[in-house]
Amino acid sequence: MPSALFLGGGRADTEVSVVCLTPEGPQLHWRCSNEQLCDLVGSGLPLWIRVNGMGQPHRIRELLEICAIPPVFAPLVLDTPQATRVDSHADVVAVVLHRLRFCQDPLQLVSDQVAMLLTDRRLISIEEAPSSQPFASLTEWLLERTPPAAAEDLDDLLHYMVDNLLDGIFPMLEQMANRLDDLEEAALRDPRPRILGRAYQLRNNLRRIRQQLWPLRHQILLFLRQNQPVMGPDGLQGFREMAQNVEQIFDSCEILRHQCDAVTEAHMASTGNRMNQIMKTLTIVSTIFAPLTFIAGIYGMNFENMPELHWHYGYIASLILMGAIATIQATWLWRRGWFEDWTASRR
Repeated sequence: MPSALFLGGGRADTEVSVVCLTPEGPQLHWRCSNEQLCDLVGSGLPLWIRVNGMGQPHRIRELLEICAIPPVFAPLVLDTPQATRVDSHADVVAVVLHRLRFCQDPLQLVSDQVAMLLTDRRLISIEEAPSSQPFASLTEWLLERTPPAAAEDLDDLLHYMVDNLLDGIFPMLEQMANRLDDLEEAALRDPRPRILGRAYQLRNNLRRIRQQLWPLRHQILLFLRQNQPVMGPDGLQGFREMAQNVEQIFDSCEILRHQCDAVTEAHMASTGNRMNQIMKTLTIVSTIFAPLTFIAGIYGMNFENMPELHWHYGYIASLILMGAIATIQATWLWRRGWFEDWTASRR
C-alpha cells in the first residue's frame, strides 16, 4: 500500500549518485547500485550520497542500513509530507525542509520535500522531486574547490544545502510583492471580484510558507545548544546565519501579509466609491424627476373645476414648465459637482 497520496504520473524512480571526497579531489559516481555503494562506504572516504526520487522506498531503506543510520530516521525521510524540522539523535543530524517554487504563476505554490542526514563521514540528501543535477550550484562549487573538500567539510555542505533551499524563497517573495503591487493598482483603477480571489490565493501561499518555516525558529536554537560532535565551528556558524535568514523570511512574509490587507482595503474602498457613485446617480435622477412627477400628477387628476383643464396651450405650457425645472435643477447640481465621476478608470 502506498504511504502517501497518489501523485499524477506516479512517484519518481529512485536514483543514487555519490560524490566521493578523495584527497586528489571529488569524484562523482552516477547511478550507483547498493553493491557499489557498499564498496564506497567500505573505502572509508567521506561521501555525499544524493538520492533523487522516492519511488523505491525499500532501496532507500537498504541505503540507510548500509550507511549505519539508526532505524528511527527511516520514517522521517521516507514518509511525505513531513513537518520542517532540525533534529539530532546519537551522532546523526537530521534536517527536513521543503523546496518551494511556483508552478507557472505566483498564485500556484509547489512544495517538494528534501531530507538531509549528516554523520561522521556521510552526508545523505534525499529529494522527493527528481532533477538532472541535485543541488547543481553546490555540486559545481564542490568539484572546482581548491583545496579539495574533506570529511570536516561535510557539515559545511549541509548548511550550504539548507541555505540554498532558504535563499530560493526570497525571489519568490519578491515576485509575490510585485504581483501584489499590480493587484493593488488594479483594485484602485477597476475593482473586480477576481482581484480579491487572487489576493486571497497569495495570502494562502504566504501562510503555507510561514507554516513550512515556523518549526525552524525554535528548533535551530535547540539544536545549537546540543553541541553535536559532528558539527564543526563553521557548520554551527552556518546554522546561526540560517536562523537569521528564517527571521528575515518571517519579516518579509509579515510585510507581504499587510500588503494583502492593503489590496483588500483598496478593493473595498473602490467598491464603496462605485456604490456611492451609483447611489448619487439615482439620487440625481430622483431629484430631477420628483417635481416633474408632481406636476404631471396634479394635471392628471381631470377634475371638472380645474381652470387649466380647458386651456388651449395648457399641454405645451406644462411641458415647457417641466423642461425649465429640469434644466434649472440639472444646472444647479452640475455647479455643485454632483455630476463628477470619481470611479472612472485612471491611468
